[in-house]
Amino acid sequence: MNNHDHQQNQHDHNGHNHHSHQDHHRMMIEDFRKRFWISLIITIPVLLLSPMIQQWLGLDWQFQGDKYVLFGLSSVIFFYGGFPFLKGLVDELKKKSPGMMTLIAIAIVVAYGYSSAVVFGLEGKTFFWELATLIVVMLLGHWIEMRSVLGASKALEKLMALMPDEAHLVHDDHIMDVKVSKLKKEDIILIKPGEKIPADGTIVDGESNLNESMLTGESKPVSKSEGDQVIGGAINGNGSLKVRVDNTGDDTYLSKVITMVRDAQDRKSKTQKLADRAAFWLAIVALTVGFGTLAIWLALGRDFSFALERMVTVMVISCPHALGLAIPLVSAISTAVSAQNGLLIRNRTAFENARKITTLVFDKTGTLTTGEFGVQRYESVKDNFDENEILRLASALEANSEHPIAEGIMEKVKELELSVPNAQEFNSITGKGVEARVEGKDIKVVSPGYLEEQQISIPDAAQNDGSETIVFVLVDDQLAGFIALADQVRPESSEAIQTLHKNNIKTVMLTGDNKAVAKKVSEQLGIDDFFAEVLPDQKLNKIEELQKQGAYVAMTGDGINDAPALAQADIGIAVGSGTDVAAETADIILVNSNPKDIAHLILFGKATYKKMVQNLIWATAYNVLAIPLAAGALYAWGIMISPAVGAALMSLSTVIVAVNAQLLKKELK
Repeated sequence: MNNHDHQQNQHDHNGHNHHSHQDHHRMMIEDFRKRFWISLIITIPVLLLSPMIQQWLGLDWQFQGDKYVLFGLSSVIFFYGGFPFLKGLVDELKKKSPGMMTLIAIAIVVAYGYSSAVVFGLEGKTFFWELATLIVVMLLGHWIEMRSVLGASKALEKLMALMPDEAHLVHDDHIMDVKVSKLKKEDIILIKPGEKIPADGTIVDGESNLNESMLTGESKPVSKSEGDQVIGGAINGNGSLKVRVDNTGDDTYLSKVITMVRDAQDRKSKTQKLADRAAFWLAIVALTVGFGTLAIWLALGRDFSFALERMVTVMVISCPHALGLAIPLVSAISTAVSAQNGLLIRNRTAFENARKITTLVFDKTGTLTTGEFGVQRYESVKDNFDENEILRLASALEANSEHPIAEGIMEKVKELELSVPNAQEFNSITGKGVEARVEGKDIKVVSPGYLEEQQISIPDAAQNDGSETIVFVLVDDQLAGFIALADQVRPESSEAIQTLHKNNIKTVMLTGDNKAVAKKVSEQLGIDDFFAEVLPDQKLNKIEELQKQGAYVAMTGDGINDAPALAQADIGIAVGSGTDVAAETADIILVNSNPKDIAHLILFGKATYKKMVQNLIWATAYNVLAIPLAAGALYAWGIMISPAVGAALMSLSTVIVAVNAQLLKKELK
């Protein structure tokens, strides 16, 4: 088995792991859902059998051995419904980072242990119904939260998919189709028009325009001929090419990009969630106050069962239902509201951190611009020759071409509703343009290179600073006019940049395009800073540089060339119209490719975070009040929080949190 097959297997193996990760996530969601419904059903009889609930409802359903039935039902809820929390407790303690699971586990273990002891003879009250409702509410919270998190990244599979599976190998005098993994260095392969290039290589025969914008961010198709290098994954235009293979497997440009993405994703630290931090402190408070309560009452000479009941009340009350719901509800609502507004949130933590963004890095092609050529300006240089005539004659030649320049011209002609004349004797001028007879005249549409060859001087108006692509129209070998095309700036871009500046966010543009284009676009939009002719790995380095200077960086991009940078940035935002790969490495995806949405996103992220904090305050404020009362701080004055009042307070704080989370829907309006 040669090295190459091994790499192939390596890839398959990674792909496989990846699938199982997603399925695992789905199974977990399913598992929480099932545990929630089953526990909920068993909770109903538990509530009806609890002496306290009966008291509230003014019922008396006691019967011989009812407490054993209660114990049995509660045991099912504790072991079946509580299982994820008990397992979570073990995991969190192993990682030495106690959080939410630890807090829930402490409360349910104490409640269950104590209540069971009461059933079998210890003097005191049972906490079974608190135990049951706590487990049900927490299962619901976790289920909601997990559903709002999209599965982990499929980026690497998407990248693999960019490489075609088969290549046409030129073998002596015939051509055979072989698997790309079987290609070796120095093999000669044929690439037909419109196909993807299967490996990095050098053209040995033919010429064509290649679309590398996905890979390099260069907006113009690059014309390539003999001796030029091609990148695996680029899309061939309308010429046939023979290519000598230079790199295969892990040495290809695309594989290197894949490795960069993988590394950057692994490095992204998992910020500990807000709720976990709150839970960690509450767990400490619960344990300290709980054991403190026990010790103090014993020291004051109360009997053990009284002191124990106080301690248990404290521990059960200190695990707030509201806290378990505070964050997941806001998360779920903000994720849903965002999705309706064209923001798909794949990584919650990144979205919650959107409020910290200080610098926003834009990729140019396809993000701030449409990534499509459009006619910027067109002029006639011949007297009594209408400029629309220039477009009309050019359109006759470009009508059947797939070339982006042709498409740009045809788009403009359609917009102006000009009629397209017929062209006869169509002919391609190698590498320089096209000619044909139109309405009895000889028309050529050519590049500046052709004019130089024919020693026709280029008029001042058509001097190019590099920010446009210019074609010239000749009528009977006389220069008649020119058409200048460029990647079109999105109309929403400048508004987006202004909103960001208002919110004190610095904007930077990174692009693979040339300096002239970059300068023009950044001046047009008022961007603070730009870097041009940046290669993908340099994009990643630029982001790192900004981070080293202390900036909290968000990056938005749409191509493979942006993927490593998106993964490296503190927050990666992909534009929906771009490549799947960019979308998969990003934390947030803009469905409508509208840069204005980025500004919305940041402001909505801030609003979401504020709601979370408000909810945590509500959820914990209840504790600050209830814990000392439960511990019996005011016992001497006859004020003692009964488990019933504790429960009422608990429900109230849960309702407040739920209502507050719903208010978030108003924010994006």
